[in-house]
Amino acid sequence: MKNKFNPVKTVFIGLCALSVLLLSNCKKETEDIDTTYPEIISSATSFPQQCSVIKRGETFTFKTQVSDNVELGSMSIDIHNNFDHHSHSTEVNSCNMEAIKTPVKPFLLIREVSIPAGQKNYEATALVNVPADVDPGDYHFLIRITDKAGWQTIKGISIKIN
Repeated sequence: MKNKFNPVKTVFIGLCALSVLLLSNCKKETEDIDTTYPEIISSATSFPQQCSVIKRGETFTFKTQVSDNVELGSMSIDIHNNFDHHSHSTEVNSCNMEAIKTPVKPFLLIREVSIPAGQKNYEATALVNVPADVDPGDYHFLIRITDKAGWQTIKGISIKIN
């Protein structure tokens, strides 16, 4: 028995072959998803450091290095009193603390620190003025860094204002 030419079968096989050829030439576009937290890097030149003493009525320069595997986003610093001895320090060593007290005129600062777009590594700095009339005592200095993907790292440092 001889096979007859079947135009429908030939067209179907041709379309299947063409589809395979076209699909095999497509590149699979996958977007890497950033799941890595940004880093706050402590160094000898970072300030403040755990247990640093800052004087009332003076200005100091906040300085730290931050990095991310893809791109840094935003950064903020937060200084608030620790007169009640609450904790969110991320440091291993602790500082000598004064007795628990009620704040009268505590220092409070929440400030955004700008990071230029497109950075993976950045040395952040900011001038911080401590008013002369704020309560002396134990404070926390929090650094928050968020990358472009939204992952956030917080570093909590205990400081003293005299």
